[in-house]
Amino acid sequence: MIPKDPTQRWLRELAALSQQLQQVHPNVLAKILRQRTVYQNEEIVVIDKPYGLPVHGGPGIKNCIADVLPILAKMLENMKAEPLHLCHRLDKETTGVMVLARSKEAAEKIRLLFKTRQVEKIYWAIVLGDPDPVEGVVEIPIVEKEVQSHQSHYKMTLAPNYRLCPEDGKVMKIRKNRNAERAVTRFRRLASASACSLLELQPITGVKHQIRVHLAYGLGCPILGDHKYSHWSKLAPQKLPELTLRRLKLEQSKARHLPLHLHAHRLCLPLGQPLDFVCKLPLFFQKTLRKLELDIPKD
Repeated sequence: MIPKDPTQRWLRELAALSQQLQQVHPNVLAKILRQRTVYQNEEIVVIDKPYGLPVHGGPGIKNCIADVLPILAKMLENMKAEPLHLCHRLDKETTGVMVLARSKEAAEKIRLLFKTRQVEKIYWAIVLGDPDPVEGVVEIPIVEKEVQSHQSHYKMTLAPNYRLCPEDGKVMKIRKNRNAERAVTRFRRLASASACSLLELQPITGVKHQIRVHLAYGLGCPILGDHKYSHWSKLAPQKLPELTLRRLKLEQSKARHLPLHLHAHRLCLPLGQPLDFVCKLPLFFQKTLRKLELDIPKD
């Protein structure tokens, strides 16, 4: 039963995004990843990661990238190929450039490049609101905390080194949180419309959920469809501005179907000569840009 109303159809497509890959046979998933291969040489395979596919397994997860690496290697090479290796992680909802290694040695080499911040990563995200300033750097440490609400859960959050003194409004340094990790994200606004902005992001460090936390809690501009980091204690769908809802032809009650709009757009890997990979935006992301009248700059 396909709904006639295009908005209903779009919602149905969005809701199906993360479901469909959980329901296919692992061989089918490996085939999908093979079709999404953007580059390969003797050391690496680069794929365009689809939406809603976790990298690692866990409770309630039937399919993940890690599990199909042996099948994918055989499909790309031959039956004797050793399984591919993970080199870095992307959130389940994030799309775009992902590097896999063909051998343990290559994987270790590439992990070290990530660890020593020699890999340049560029992400694109649609966020709610308009960042002020329109470009800059967020440098605030991040720590994982338990959220005390009716059902307790964990979230990453900011652990600033400074706060404003309530008496005189002056900036004062505070004691460091032992468990907090240094986190640095460059950002730049590419376009804004419909109470939203398109941002280009460059995470300098690689802390879990770093971009999402820095945008939501640091800049006050949560990523469109980030239902986890749009508030602190409640597990509820993101609240969208009137104008955004209108442009998306969406009711607030259906906001929970909106996917996270975060895409790993480009990655530059210094392996011998610098290798530069680009993955174009997924269709749902392009559709949202059109609906919100956010124009991608041509440069």
